[in-house]
Amino acid sequence: MDPCIPLPIPDEQLEDLTEKAKDYALMHGICMRQKDKFDRDALHFAPFVLFPTPFPRDEYNKAVELQTILNELMHKVAHDYDFLRECLKHTIKVDEFTGRLWNVYETIMSEGGPTQELEVGLFRSDYFYCCGSRGIKQVEFNTIASSFGCVTSKLVQAHKYVVAEAGRGDLLKDIPDNGALEGLSGGLIEAWKIYAKPQSAILFLVEDVTYNICDQKFHEFEIRRQCPEVYVIRKTLTELGNRAEMKEDKSLWIDGHEVAVVYMRCGYHPDQYPTEKEWEARLMMERSLAIKSPSISYHLAGTKKVQQELAKPGQVERFLGDKAQIESVRDIFTGLYSLDHDEVGNKSYEAAISSPEKFVLKPQREGGGNNVYGADIKPFLEKIKDSEERNAYILMDRIQPPVTTNYMVRPGQAKAKLVDVISELGIFGYVIGDKNTIHTNKYVGQMLRTKLSHVDEGGVAAGLGALDSVYLVDAGRCCLT
Repeated sequence: MDPCIPLPIPDEQLEDLTEKAKDYALMHGICMRQKDKFDRDALHFAPFVLFPTPFPRDEYNKAVELQTILNELMHKVAHDYDFLRECLKHTIKVDEFTGRLWNVYETIMSEGGPTQELEVGLFRSDYFYCCGSRGIKQVEFNTIASSFGCVTSKLVQAHKYVVAEAGRGDLLKDIPDNGALEGLSGGLIEAWKIYAKPQSAILFLVEDVTYNICDQKFHEFEIRRQCPEVYVIRKTLTELGNRAEMKEDKSLWIDGHEVAVVYMRCGYHPDQYPTEKEWEARLMMERSLAIKSPSISYHLAGTKKVQQELAKPGQVERFLGDKAQIESVRDIFTGLYSLDHDEVGNKSYEAAISSPEKFVLKPQREGGGNNVYGADIKPFLEKIKDSEERNAYILMDRIQPPVTTNYMVRPGQAKAKLVDVISELGIFGYVIGDKNTIHTNKYVGQMLRTKLSHVDEGGVAAGLGALDSVYLVDAGRCCLT
């Protein structure tokens, strides 16, 4: 796939544009803290590609139009107890973390359901454009701690600046604006207003050490910009466990602040619950009147096993009534297969053993770096062939996206490297509602993450991936035969 600007470019121009792009990123907060040289008071620009990456216009528009349908679908899934139980009945027995989350959910349901029936979901649906089907295919649906909405909103403007500096202002009309930061922040404000206690706060639940700090803090700043009267506080799960309390009226308090909304930027990985105190804090939070983003039911609805079950014939129809909407959702599903110890699961197992290069093996984890790919699948599956642990994984067809070239710009590297890359589109939206009613349902923005074409995982912080923006083109340009 041809890049948006013919590459390579002359070294002198590359050096000039790279320096300008780095400075723009540093001056506009497109930054992260470095893991290997952590300094609370120092930032480096986040890895990015120099030019926006081509993506087919019609498929991008399809993804945008689908987001509110997917928001509704996942909201309804999260409120179907029987469906969640059936999806996760094997997983919760063998995956300890998912089992603990389920126990929190079951406790809440056994007490008559959540005290606070309203929830706010800040969601992101991720896609590759697939050369085989000539359409987008969903990689996953994120219901917790969906990141990079802020910094990629700012990166769009950086890319427009770089493209103009390269003398190609004619391309700017095909680089769509990105309102993810404003939209996601607006969703949290809307939930705070529904809580209707002016002195209450929005709580950002954060890691003990935050590397992706700008993506979080700019949401905080944007909330204050849109609604100066709201106060944002940042606490860890451990701090919640040590100092938070739930009063008789079920209101949640910490350090003198009543919490109206809990926005979880952590809590999605076992490492973030080092002791029972953190689990107790999660349960207290779920029992409270605070509006959760996400609630425990949203969190469980985002597991890979639920994604796999939804791909089965007849399952989307359980939640959506409009035939056109059902077809549009089913069209984005790629092959998703159970590995349970039954006839269907055994068939999937044998297919993966015989052709591992065709699949990706996924556990019930968020945060990246957990999947198994290619040649590693066979020995991994053989190791757990007769174990119940198999039930904790799903198998997904490996999607083949188009390869293009771009310059990857990383902190500490003097010269940008021209590399072969593939890109993953993320579409952001939010939904506010309860079991019976959806009050607000919106698409708010997008992001693009680009990684080296020959690697499996593309973590931005790990050095294999970079932040990116969309450059819209006709589909025929994307997959050259």
